[in-house]
Amino acid sequence: MWKPVTADAPPLILASASAIRAQILTQAGLQFAVIPSGIDEAELKARKWDSPEALALALAEAKAAAIDAPAAACVIAADQLLVCDDTLYSKPADLDALRAQLRDLRGRTHALVGGTVLFIDGAPVWTHQSRATLTMRDFSDAFLDDYIAQHGNDALASVGGYRLEGAGIQLFDNIEGDHFAMLGLPLVPLLGALRRARVLTS
Repeated sequence: MWKPVTADAPPLILASASAIRAQILTQAGLQFAVIPSGIDEAELKARKWDSPEALALALAEAKAAAIDAPAAACVIAADQLLVCDDTLYSKPADLDALRAQLRDLRGRTHALVGGTVLFIDGAPVWTHQSRATLTMRDFSDAFLDDYIAQHGNDALASVGGYRLEGAGIQLFDNIEGDHFAMLGLPLVPLLGALRRARVLTS
């Protein structure tokens, strides 16, 4: 179980409503509070960015800065984008949008781009960027219909319209990248940053 360096170590906060990010931290033995940021992502996404990685990091930093955290709190925030041939995809709004997105991505390679930040006492002390490449297999319409019927509502919570930790893995031929980063949080680098910041014991 997570043990703070001292009795007065800063509280740990996850600035995200993502169930999978909370699950990753919980399974790693960390104790934390969840405070979703509720920022307007559309406004940031509408700006011109040098790269998807820069946008993902900017979104993560905006989330960390937006929450009403206690003084000296340690805030973890992350964001993830899906990019395919220079097109940026968002979470599907409904099952029809999910079907259209998965049809568009099948048989093609796309990237999951992530940005993660650690804020302590309201200022960034660590940032991390990740990129994974994923190739969807050329699945049939019948498979897609069955997948959406069984797992579609759960998949709406994912930017890609799939959950790699579940049945969504069946959509793919090849995946390259950090497993935890693809799920939404680069756990091993994050734990290292928490140890260096003396939030976790080393």
